[in-house]
This record gives sequence, C-alpha cells and structure tokens, in this order.
Amino acid sequence: MPNLSWLAFFVAAFTTGAATAQTLLQRDLGGFDMTLGTTQTRTMAQGLVKPSNGAVNGGLDFTHDTGLYFGQWTANSGSSADNLSIEMDTYAGYKHRFASSGYGYEFGLINYDHVTQDVDPSREIYSGVSIFGSRFGAAFANNPDRSNTSLYADLGTTPVLGMGLSMRYGNYMLNSPVTLASGDMVRSYNDWSVNLTRKWADTQFNFSYTGTSLRGQDCSSYSGHNAYCDNALLLRASHPLF
Repeated sequence: MPNLSWLAFFVAAFTTGAATAQTLLQRDLGGFDMTLGTTQTRTMAQGLVKPSNGAVNGGLDFTHDTGLYFGQWTANSGSSADNLSIEMDTYAGYKHRFASSGYGYEFGLINYDHVTQDVDPSREIYSGVSIFGSRFGAAFANNPDRSNTSLYADLGTTPVLGMGLSMRYGNYMLNSPVTLASGDMVRSYNDWSVNLTRKWADTQFNFSYTGTSLRGQDCSSYSGHNAYCDNALLLRASHPLF
C-alpha cells in the first residue's frame, strides 16, 4: 500500500470578471489579429502547454485567419529589482478546426529563454487534437538538465458523473542522475493528475488527485508538474463577487 499524504485544502478565491482580462491593445494587421496584454491569450496543444507565469507578465500574440499564430511572452518571477528572474517564451504554431465536424488539430514549437540566468534555453514541441468536445495533447521538452514527455486529456463533462474530467501524465528523464544521501540514484520518474470540476450554486468546485512514482527521500529530486511529490488530494472552490 503506497504512502498517501491526505492534503485537503479549501480555498475561497473571490475574483471579479474585470480583473481576469488585461488586454492593453488589440489591432487587425493585414489578416493578423494582434493582441498585447498582461494576461495570457493563448494555450497550446489544447491547453497542455502555456507560457510561464510570474509576478509581472506581458506578451504579444499574432493570429492569422488561416490558423497560423506566433508570439512572445515575458514573465518576471523575481521579488524585487535586485532579484530579477526573467523568462522570455517565443512560440509559433498552427491551429485548425473543421467546420461543423467537431474535429480540430494543432501543432507548434515554443522556446524558453532564461534571460537573467546563465542557463541554456529549452524547447518544447507540442501537438493536440479536439474530437467532439474532448481534447487531447502531447508535448516533448528538451531542457538543459532533462527531457520531459507530457500527455493530456480533457474529456469534457462526463454523462455518468456529470462533472468535467481531465487527466495529465508526465515522464522525466534526467541527463545526470541525482545521487541521494542513501547512495541510491534517481534517473527518471513519472507524475500524474486527475481533475474533476463542477459548478454548483454559482460556485466552481475543483477536486484533484496528484501523485508521483517517487517516495520518501526520493522526493528531494522531484521537480515536476504537481505541487507536491507525495500523493495528494486537493479541493478548491471559487465564487465571483460580481
């Protein structure tokens, strides 16, 4: 029986609709829709891949009527002017949906450049399909210290549960194995998550289960998608004020 850390969190996130849309400029430039803003306007691979977030964000996105898109997103996660941590994400891709067929596809490439750190850039190739309300995505990232493979599935609202269901799986291969205090070495690991959502009485409920293949002291080498290395159950609720 695997060790299970039961972590229950109930977070009331009260936000207004106006606070979520920070578009500073929007123009039509020769068939391209240009958007400049401080809130991300795009996710790639049907929601699997998205630019980084930080304390200060800004980006420029160009989308053509044919489905071609490209842009750049900059995020600063530093806490002060003396502690800058700026990441610049440059992306390009193509997205198409067949009219009235319920089917669409997408593919592209994103480059992550750590401007203020002496770290080589990393790149991620992604693709996704949408089929009758369900979305599936896959991505492969080549980082300076490891390679990542991610799979994503959003099945929409399931008829049996009456809840939104999405799942994510990741595999991480380390370029240099991590040596633990016990002498054991960690060369690769996996993580996963299952997320359920449902709206009730104007409140959005989000229930998720996350886990990894690492246990105990092995968790010192974990740096995946999940907030915790050990298995965890999370509950979150959000309700708008207006």
